[in-house]
Amino acid sequence: MITIGIIVLTSLISVLAFSNATLFGKLLMSPYMVAHRRQAYRLLSHGLVHADWMHLLVNMFVLLSFGRAVEQYFSMLFGIRGLYYFLLLYITGLLFGALPSFIRHKDNVYYQSVGASGAIAGVLFASILIQPLAAIRFVFIPVDIPAFIFGILYLVYSAWMSKKGNDNIGHDAHFWGAVSGFVFTLLLKPSLMLSFFHNIAGFLSF
Repeated sequence: MITIGIIVLTSLISVLAFSNATLFGKLLMSPYMVAHRRQAYRLLSHGLVHADWMHLLVNMFVLLSFGRAVEQYFSMLFGIRGLYYFLLLYITGLLFGALPSFIRHKDNVYYQSVGASGAIAGVLFASILIQPLAAIRFVFIPVDIPAFIFGILYLVYSAWMSKKGNDNIGHDAHFWGAVSGFVFTLLLKPSLMLSFFHNIAGFLSF
């Protein structure tokens, strides 16, 4: 329910912003504007706009693929509060995903970023904590791999690419959004850590 609502809202605003430069400019992440013009809303609003159709479609596909399962799990555990927790998970991923670029570029008037990647990474890693052995197929690896292995590869790749810094992708947002989603879900249900390592140990014992 929340997942579909986020997808609809994000898609609608992103599509509108594709042809409306003013709207796009008001919503994108600009650390300079946050720090010097008190536009803190940009720490969240940047997740409502995307660079192009491919950026939007990939993010919404990943959110649809993992968001519904995490949302259902939260609802099963916490009842109606689970919907609130899922929304908070998403918002936390957006915020923590944006903070590193804010700190690094707060005095750079030219730095800008868009997209919900941090939030979606948070949802993805919540699902990895919940089901570490679930099968995930990575775009460059044409076979299913366990979710926890995918998670390790994802974090290593994001950290490596963030240090290189030679493309226009917000790898910091991917990394810290993922970490925030894992930690947030663990704080909601600490016993997940035991089951997480138990499942991995069982997998590695074969």
